[in-house]
Amino acid sequence: MPSDPNKPLLRLMPDRPKQRPAGAQRFPRPPEPFPRDRQTGTFSPKFDRLAQALARDPGGLELRADATALAPERLLVFEVRGSVSNFAAAVQRVPGLELVDEEEIGGDDDKAPVAYLMVPDARALAELVSLWRRWNDGRLDRGETPWRGVFELLRDLRPWGPQDRVQAVDADFLAEEIEGRADDELVPLEIELIFRANDAQAEGQEQEVRAAVIARGGIIVSRARLPDIAYHALLIDLPVRAVREILDRSAGGIAGLDPVMHIRPQSLATSIEIEDAGEAGVPQPQPDLREPILALLDGVPVAAHPLLAQHVVVDDQFGLEPDAPVDQRVHGTAMASLIVHGDRNNPAPSLPRRIHVVPVLGAGDQFPPRRLVIDVIYLAVRAMREGPDATAPGVLIVNLSLGNARRPFHLSLSPWARLLDRLAYRFGILFLVSAGNVKDAIGIPAFATHMAFEDADGTARTDGTLAALGNVMADRRLFSPSEAINSVTVGASNDDWVNEADRRLARGNVDPFPELRIANPTSALGPGFAQAVKPDILMPGGREHLRLARTGDHIFVQPMRPARPAGLKVAAPRTGAIENAEGYTGGTSGATALASRTCHRIHDALEAAYPGFSALPHIQRAVLLKALLVHPARWPEQAADRIKTIIGPPGGHHTHIKDNIRRFLGFGYVDAEDAVACADDRATFWAVGELPPERIVTVRVPVPALMGGQARPHSLAATLAWFTPVAPGRKSYRSVRLKLLDPEDLTALSVTPRKLQPDANQTNRGTIFMRCWEGARAPAVGADMTIDLVIQRDPDPGAPIDEPVPFGLAVTLAMPGLVGIYEQVAQRLGIAPRQTI
Repeated sequence: MPSDPNKPLLRLMPDRPKQRPAGAQRFPRPPEPFPRDRQTGTFSPKFDRLAQALARDPGGLELRADATALAPERLLVFEVRGSVSNFAAAVQRVPGLELVDEEEIGGDDDKAPVAYLMVPDARALAELVSLWRRWNDGRLDRGETPWRGVFELLRDLRPWGPQDRVQAVDADFLAEEIEGRADDELVPLEIELIFRANDAQAEGQEQEVRAAVIARGGIIVSRARLPDIAYHALLIDLPVRAVREILDRSAGGIAGLDPVMHIRPQSLATSIEIEDAGEAGVPQPQPDLREPILALLDGVPVAAHPLLAQHVVVDDQFGLEPDAPVDQRVHGTAMASLIVHGDRNNPAPSLPRRIHVVPVLGAGDQFPPRRLVIDVIYLAVRAMREGPDATAPGVLIVNLSLGNARRPFHLSLSPWARLLDRLAYRFGILFLVSAGNVKDAIGIPAFATHMAFEDADGTARTDGTLAALGNVMADRRLFSPSEAINSVTVGASNDDWVNEADRRLARGNVDPFPELRIANPTSALGPGFAQAVKPDILMPGGREHLRLARTGDHIFVQPMRPARPAGLKVAAPRTGAIENAEGYTGGTSGATALASRTCHRIHDALEAAYPGFSALPHIQRAVLLKALLVHPARWPEQAADRIKTIIGPPGGHHTHIKDNIRRFLGFGYVDAEDAVACADDRATFWAVGELPPERIVTVRVPVPALMGGQARPHSLAATLAWFTPVAPGRKSYRSVRLKLLDPEDLTALSVTPRKLQPDANQTNRGTIFMRCWEGARAPAVGADMTIDLVIQRDPDPGAPIDEPVPFGLAVTLAMPGLVGIYEQVAQRLGIAPRQTI
């Protein structure tokens, strides 16, 4: 049944936390160690050489002069089998060793997790050699046993070198950037330094890199050092000739400098278009708008636009507004419009509060050219929320419909993602981040000509397009910072509110999925960090059509620009003679803005139903909004079936098949109305709380007696969300792990796990844990029956986190078509029905 705004979400109160039962934690089987003779043959020569060099030269100067040597003050790369946890525990046993970062692959046997270790001096290096020799001789002392696991599982040990500092994807962007340019022309680059906690060491490293840049005719443009996220970087201008030296990975160039972690092209903001502009309508005046709870970090909006003037408060912290021509203020104007009004093709009330806009894009809707974007975002959020002069102290939702088009996610978290994770926990902010749009041409081998593609029936077109995307899905990854684990990442589904008469205007452009709700062809694909479910959800991003890009052995297609037949209708900057315009946009940026709007609407509904809701701490409201936003997400059955059939892998294990489904769909498509309110045949509950270490907490969900004896489809769904503290350089970036235990009364409720969902192992890798159960046999519901949901905090994988972690829980009981479910549970909870005003 449709959601009813007069049936608010129902609050449940968790029990007091209790001690986690012993034995409740199941540990994965440890990986098989490498044979000892393999380890001895592979690594003894390296350690012998170290020992000989240190005997001749106790200071390690000889080693430092050799770029290929394991040496003091050089980053060492340890590739291990299994997990980096044992490695990190072992590092703590050796004074001076410094774990710099990690890549925890998690569940992917084809790749080795990597840990990065800084050896500060010859003494620490000598201790490492001594540990190896004692392990090799079977003489490790008590307390040194973690090193046994390190040496048994070690795949490779090498110094961090030029090949690591200039990764292939960055080299491709840099080569593109300098093509055809003169040798002395300056090119902007970002150099990320190995983060050193010691201020003096950090300063020494920076000065070494500065000197190398200046010696090559370069200029230091900007710098940032943020200990909160272990980030230290320079923005520089470098002559083309020096960039070629970097591309050659020359050991004598900047790529050979020990303090350098990565060299990348300057960040490039993802972009959108607004097309098919017309005269904008005039909204009804809205007096008494309240203070913001939502901030938009984006481009400069047209704040005087009639659709935005009442709602938008512009906080131009970085002075970007004067340099942004009014007719080019596309991105910020469109996103503000979608947040305030939604898709203008789908008339809906505007938000009852102002929104706080901090421009972080300047001229041309690009990042400020003389600033590091990480620094800009960090300063923007701190200015809003920190201290007595905070510009928007009430903000707990931040929309970030932005990404770095030059930083697709691959294995390791970007500094931008680490920043969002840290700020989310520190300030109690829910960041909603766009997955990104991959606009490269897609080859579709199933069709030789565009006419054949256009004339094919819906099934053939769907299958051909899906197969083509399956061929290239590894190259269509999320854009930084959408891999952040505390944020909600939003992909674009092929939905909008265009009427069918306008839809028919898309002549010459082809709808690839005419009969299917699925991710748009350009929507970037998951998974996220450590194989977490990403994107988390899909929301409408316009029904994307495809146009012919070129023809070879088969056709190559690209997305058409958003337009009246397929797009989201938004406010637009001045277009030609149209002063106050509105037009059409789409993609993951728009989908994210609609997700932020939905979060705001959830907050509004809870605030109206529960007078004390706004008094809850920021962080509790933020994690609850996270849970309630993702909670209605479901895999569309037809889309999941087509992905399974076409991409498979055919005959593959169900886990691998679900991996591919969640790449496209995340947890699924979200209907905004289901996130905001309940219905006669559906009750959604919410709870918030805190969970200390090694504890469990129970939330009791009332089951309506009305469901008893009814042999019809019904379901129970639960979504748990939290913010984890994050600690770059520790043994596990995700420091706190929560989960829901399977309820004991599922048999009485006659439900079993839903097949169309990520399995429990896949959903247990991020900070959202979702389980759905369903059935069609009659439940055996007794009087005052409850389903007890137990939330468990697993042992912290790193050094224990002492503070309690906030969580939000959403639970839904539904039996479609059975009127009275909501009323019964509301009465049991003592919640009076609301009257329509």
